Amino acid sequence: MRDTAYGRTTRLAAGGFLLAVSLTLSVASSDVLAEDYPSRPITIVTSVPPGGSVDALARVTAEKLREKWGQPVVVENRPGASGNIGIGAVERSAPDGYTFLFNPGAHLAVNKILFPTASSDPDNLVPVSRLATNPLVLVVNPQVPAKTLQEFVAYAKAHPGKLNYASGGNGGMPHLAAEMFDMKAGVKMTKVTFRGIAPAMVGLVSGQVDLIFVDISTAIPHVRSGKLRVLGVASEKRHPVLPDTPAITELYPGLTAETWFAVSAPPKTPSDIVHKVSAAIAEATKKPDVQMRLKNMGNIEAVGSSPEEMAAFIRQERERWGAVIRNLGMSVGN
Repeated sequence: MRDTAYGRTTRLAAGGFLLAVSLTLSVASSDVLAEDYPSRPITIVTSVPPGGSVDALARVTAEKLREKWGQPVVVENRPGASGNIGIGAVERSAPDGYTFLFNPGAHLAVNKILFPTASSDPDNLVPVSRLATNPLVLVVNPQVPAKTLQEFVAYAKAHPGKLNYASGGNGGMPHLAAEMFDMKAGVKMTKVTFRGIAPAMVGLVSGQVDLIFVDISTAIPHVRSGKLRVLGVASEKRHPVLPDTPAITELYPGLTAETWFAVSAPPKTPSDIVHKVSAAIAEATKKPDVQMRLKNMGNIEAVGSSPEEMAAFIRQERERWGAVIRNLGMSVGN
């Protein structure tokens, strides 16, 4: 058959029609999938050990999704490798909306910089929602001979390398905040790494280490019991839970650090499902009982962002903390 202009036009038109039909069916299938979702149990993988604010918030999220949809929502702890084990588990999961990751946002923002050869890649995950945020505080064991932030800095400068700080893993906010503090205050402290924040807090309370930068919700019970002393809040202004504790920015402008908690999905999870889960999380954060539970955990601030807002925040955090990492030459094993 001759390849006439008419024949080429006819084939192109037919091809365009088939493509349009295919796209229409694909969108329709996605809509039906989201409409029927969820129809079976959901698993939320959290990249931290049991205990601590991340694990607690993952369980609050699971509870509210279970109440909304009437389907079991199970929290599965997959700690280790600074969050990379949990990230990898979800990255390899089926993109069907039945597996999600709940983890500290720092893992999403900086792990790719700190672990360039890791088998997991947080950029492959689909952002769902930045659920909540909480500033870090600088707390010390009472054996540290400093009652104020100024006294602490003076002591650290007089004893370089003597003070050791607890870290729950490379690239986490406790690690990066301490390194930023070293830079801003002109001191040198020694890092001691634990397998997560919960054992790090045990080490601090027992006197195994001297200090930690940790989210306020984790620190508050120990501060109120007198087991730890708080010296500063890493936020732009003083925190209502600790009104007499100075913001570290009062002494070192720009030194802010927060723990934020995020939900992500496996690569190629349908957009309709991602937005449906994001909307459900935002709805949950507005419930009075959730607000009260967040307050009781240390006045954690609910966010409930959209997937697009979470993606933008990840880029912002990566730029901010990436500069610290590069300036210090930090990498795995440092």
